[in-house]
Amino acid sequence: MELIQLTPWDLSIAAMLVLLLAGLSFHLRLGIEKRLLIAALRTAVQLSLLGLVLKVIFAQSNPITIGLLTLFMLLVASYEVMNRQQRRYQGFWGMGVGVLSMFLSSFSVTLLALLVILQVDPWYAPQYLIPLLGMMLGNTMTGVALSLDSLNQNAWQQRASIEARLMLGHDWQTAIAEIRRNALRTGLIPILNAMAAAGVVSIPGMMTGQILAGSPPLEAAKYQILILFLVSASIGLGSMTAIWVGSKHLFDERQRLRLDRLTKPKR
Repeated sequence: MELIQLTPWDLSIAAMLVLLLAGLSFHLRLGIEKRLLIAALRTAVQLSLLGLVLKVIFAQSNPITIGLLTLFMLLVASYEVMNRQQRRYQGFWGMGVGVLSMFLSSFSVTLLALLVILQVDPWYAPQYLIPLLGMMLGNTMTGVALSLDSLNQNAWQQRASIEARLMLGHDWQTAIAEIRRNALRTGLIPILNAMAAAGVVSIPGMMTGQILAGSPPLEAAKYQILILFLVSASIGLGSMTAIWVGSKHLFDERQRLRLDRLTKPKR
């Protein structure tokens, strides 16, 4: 079955649904219509530009260009991690924790998939590297952001309890251990829900796209299983790294709680 080409009119029909939702938001005074329309516009512009950029990159397969694009993706994802937190780290640490955690997790998992599982030759072939890394970064970004936000919010709210444990002689890791565990659980909830519902409640996006593109359903299912397993590993490793580095930064060398290293909540 040939791939059905979408026309501008087809996309316009879908866009009308977004406009309808914005109108309902205005009527019900939800206050999200502006953000919804901006998000929809950004989606259309950013994905259209990405399609044009990837067309050029796929044609050239230049390692330097591919490397610059992956670096840009990492920096944008790290910025989004920082931007989604109510209480973020001051200075370099604001983005540094996100950069480190996602680099160690998403890039390592992506390289494992390309070199060992898929055995792509060359391993940096953009048709495989860019989409796979994008899925790892996008999902890990959400997990890391949720984990760090939970960690910092709960550390602030439970600061008296943490300081009491420190005064009783506990080290910083013991004093904040339960908060760290809860933060990790929070970061893993989305992927756990996605894996539990896959194939029963929903058909995941990649599998849907492959089926619409004409791939055999069973082959699409195998690729989706692979992606979900890789994404879960990336989110888990990224969240663990972020929580360990982030929680350590909340204490100084004398193991004193330093919440002044966090910014005030965004309004």
